[in-house]
Amino acid sequence: MQRMGMNMDSVPDVEQVIIKTSSKEITIEQPEVAILEMQGQKIFQVIGGKITEGTPERTASGASKPAVSEEDVRLVADQTGKSVEEARKALEECEGDLAKAILLLQS
Repeated sequence: MQRMGMNMDSVPDVEQVIIKTSSKEITIEQPEVAILEMQGQKIFQVIGGKITEGTPERTASGASKPAVSEEDVRLVADQTGKSVEEARKALEECEGDLAKAILLLQS
């Protein structure tokens, strides 16, 4: 495979793979994941695991609710001098965009 410019590695300790579309969300628990690299492109192969399907969480406007990490919330709060709650609300309003959230809180 290496002579053909292909390289394959496994990803250790994968807990979950989530595939999101506009109409559904597929969650695969404890899968095996391999990465095949060929001609500068990466192909992810997901094998096995418990599969569940559902509809994505929606906000009142119909858009998916962005995932906001605690690290991002703390960073925005530290940069703006605002509370953690204000930082979280700004990040959710700005769909997780750190720069927009900081600018929003500073204005």
